[in-house]
Amino acid sequence: MEKTNLYKVDEFGVKNYNYGVLALLSIILFAVINIGLGYVTYIAEAGVENSPVQNYADAFWLMLMSSTTIGFGDVYPVTLLGRITVFSMFILGVGILGGVGAVFANKVFGFADTNIKNRELRKQNEEILAQNEEIKAQLKQLASQINALKK
Repeated sequence: MEKTNLYKVDEFGVKNYNYGVLALLSIILFAVINIGLGYVTYIAEAGVENSPVQNYADAFWLMLMSSTTIGFGDVYPVTLLGRITVFSMFILGVGILGGVGAVFANKVFGFADTNIKNRELRKQNEEILAQNEEIKAQLKQLASQINALKK
């Protein structure tokens, strides 16, 4: 998985994700889902009486408004399949856009700083443990020397 540049593993075994690549993949997925579900909606709604979806542009607009939960109400589905695609777009669109927004907020506001601090603390803890082992070995050596002097 590391060959895809989605993440790199640091010296502590922590995965550091490449948020730029993940955001780009999310945007591409978002576009593909909008285009695909827009087409399905167009097929389901076109030619149906009283349907405001008259062409593919209307269906695509409906998907964009559904994915962002704006839903102006000017274009809406009247068939069961159209309603299912809009519902699917509500769920998928909010999830994808929310994920991209979270990545953006994380980068802008630096919520990941605690992760960096935790890595620094792990490194310090490793150094302290190594020092403790050295001190322990020296104390054992001193104890054996004292015991030798007592005899």
